[in-house]
Amino acid sequence: MRKLFYLSLLLWPFRGSGQSLITPFERSNGTATATYAECIAFYRQLDQLSPRLSIKEIGMSDAGYPYHLVLYSNDGQADPALWYRQHKVVLLINNGIHPGEPDGVDASMMLLRDLVSKKISLPDNIALAVIPLYNIGGALNRGSFSRANQNGPLSYGFRGNAQNLDLNRDFTKNDSRNARSFARIFHWVNPDILIDNHVSDGADYQYTMTLLCSQWNKLGGGLGTFLHDVFQPALFKAMEKKGWPMTPYVDFEDGNPDRGWEAFYDPPRYSTGYATLFHTMAFMPETHMLKPFHDRVLSTYALMEVMISQASIHSEAIITKRKEDLTADLGNARWALHWKADTAKYDRILFRGYQASTKTSEVTGLPRMFYDHGQPFEKEVRFYDYFTADVFTTVPKAYIIPRGWQDVIDLLELNGVRLQRLTRDTLIEVEAYHIDDYKSYPRAYEKHHKNTDVKVSAVREPIQFLRGDYLIPTDQSARRFLVEMLEPTGDDSYFSWNFFDAILQQKEGYSAYRWEDLAASWLKEHPLVREKLEEKKRADSGFAQNAEAQLDFVYKHSPYYEPAHLRYPVYRIL
Repeated sequence: MRKLFYLSLLLWPFRGSGQSLITPFERSNGTATATYAECIAFYRQLDQLSPRLSIKEIGMSDAGYPYHLVLYSNDGQADPALWYRQHKVVLLINNGIHPGEPDGVDASMMLLRDLVSKKISLPDNIALAVIPLYNIGGALNRGSFSRANQNGPLSYGFRGNAQNLDLNRDFTKNDSRNARSFARIFHWVNPDILIDNHVSDGADYQYTMTLLCSQWNKLGGGLGTFLHDVFQPALFKAMEKKGWPMTPYVDFEDGNPDRGWEAFYDPPRYSTGYATLFHTMAFMPETHMLKPFHDRVLSTYALMEVMISQASIHSEAIITKRKEDLTADLGNARWALHWKADTAKYDRILFRGYQASTKTSEVTGLPRMFYDHGQPFEKEVRFYDYFTADVFTTVPKAYIIPRGWQDVIDLLELNGVRLQRLTRDTLIEVEAYHIDDYKSYPRAYEKHHKNTDVKVSAVREPIQFLRGDYLIPTDQSARRFLVEMLEPTGDDSYFSWNFFDAILQQKEGYSAYRWEDLAASWLKEHPLVREKLEEKKRADSGFAQNAEAQLDFVYKHSPYYEPAHLRYPVYRIL
């Protein structure tokens, strides 16, 4: 009752304007974004004013500040498990993953304020969870020049977090406390819809808002088809009615949309790709960098309203299809690990752009490209939003990981994977991968030299596992995440992010003069190896003249060669 009393006192002076608390964005006439301290203080005030809103602390950031999760439902319940029993659609809104792109921070503050003040209403079948500002370290690193392409606000945070990591590349490798805390929040909330608010870079065009969605073929199942055929078109139509026409995220910069563009490919390192692993429809609103900050924030507010409205209208389909797809996963024996655009299929969309032209650069004196706002156009273009899988794996009954790979075990547990421990030393027949080939990035990328173009071969063999090693059945709700993280050829697997690089280094070797004698004895006792050596010499003249290579060949066909070298330490039970 006290909350409601104070709320009425607060709202009284603002009833004519429909305002309650005034945000820094509003006080500045749309030129300033809230600081981290202002943002959290604002939500704490709302928490004091309304029984429908509450704040929960979950996890820690690299900057040493805790995460606040704002929860809102009409009945005041702040328990996602209860929300699901109440048959609500749950939306998780993430803001400030790149604090130089703060539109969602300010839009969410106003959205929650307007819900508290009842200026707008939330449908009873919807519940909201909001991360006010995800990249806290980046938000504290505030300046005015790091976003050279962007039109406001006056000052803002920096893209890198307290470790200088881009958090929208950290959803599977989890180098940051931020990402680990996000995983805890994500799995506790278990959202049906994720909204991760951003600002774009790239081409110039007429739209204030663009939208990147979970790639619907990758999302798959009934929910993927529903996203493409029903939900996504409804969002575009509703935004047009609100006066904020919208286009799919624009992925060209050369000024020429005539050949169209491909939908953004979102492997699991990104928020939308990560959410897809758990059959969550994910959206990355990307406001246009050159539009005024004022307009960008208002369009973000409008899109969140539209998301809420459409989620309410289609709640039954969203809930039912997500459950059906999660169940269908358990019977999926063949899984796609990589996708590519099908250039033979596309949708035609209306695009409103500006004509690209050239003029003399005032900097270089040479021709430069610019977008001529005096020549706007509307035309139909091709949007390539149909993807096909081109890398597959079969799903084993279970994986086994020796207990020494604890960093991987920790991340699996963080993401809700169910694991068992072997209770005794056991000899188990498994399929083991050998890493035949791979490439690594020559320069660091987000603290790693990522492995790509991975080639493997597989053999079945009995291997001795020890008490305490981990047996991980794939018959569980985290099945898709488990497969894509543990299969070494996956886009953002743990192998691709260097968690298993220790196996790529040979730990033991030989002195050639000593191995010469042992190798000769070994070949006498194993004529089949001798024959393989001779066959290779006949087929490869360079090899035939290379003593070092021949000695190494014999070594790797002998028991002296360590079995752990290049043997992937995640084993499959078929």
